[in-house]
Amino acid sequence: MYQIITREEVVRIPPEQLTENINEVVERLTQQNFEGKIGKTGGLTVLTTNIERLGEGRIVHGDGAVYQGVRYDALIFVPDLQEIVHGTVCEMLKFGAFVRFGPLDGLLHISQVMDDRIDVDVANSRLTGKDTRRDLKVGDDARARIVAVSINERSPRESKIGLTMRQPALGKFEWIEEDIRGEGPKKPTKKKKAKKRGKKKGKER
Repeated sequence: MYQIITREEVVRIPPEQLTENINEVVERLTQQNFEGKIGKTGGLTVLTTNIERLGEGRIVHGDGAVYQGVRYDALIFVPDLQEIVHGTVCEMLKFGAFVRFGPLDGLLHISQVMDDRIDVDVANSRLTGKDTRRDLKVGDDARARIVAVSINERSPRESKIGLTMRQPALGKFEWIEEDIRGEGPKKPTKKKKAKKRGKKKGKER
């Protein structure tokens, strides 16, 4: 979920930058210090805008830098449990796929891709359902639900976010459209399931 919040922080202006335009320096340092990082109030800061100085900066004894208070608007991203996200498959591995949504990636384990057994083709970056023949590959757009969140504050890009597509109206957009038109794969009926079980028992005998 994206939010815009107002924050107040302090930036350190090195001595060698004090001769430059102070407003430009403060704006640059605010962007460098806070964008791409987890803020004190939580959430990954994607963008800082409307940056303004708060009064005059202060000097600390023994340090030639100036510590300047700033106020700015931050566009932050906070992944919430059970939130529905739209993303793009960006990497394929033996155990599943990574889906990029916003500034972060989420893991879609093979057990959470679809209600089907999965064939994994890492060489061609593709997951394929054995019965449905539906496939998921790098570059596909999909809709998923967040089922686990563990944010790494020191390195946000290494945060662990779990996803699932095993629910109605989730999955690759192409699948969703097929289901809406009634063209999706049909689930086995009870009679067919019973026949399959009977065949298995016959073989065992």
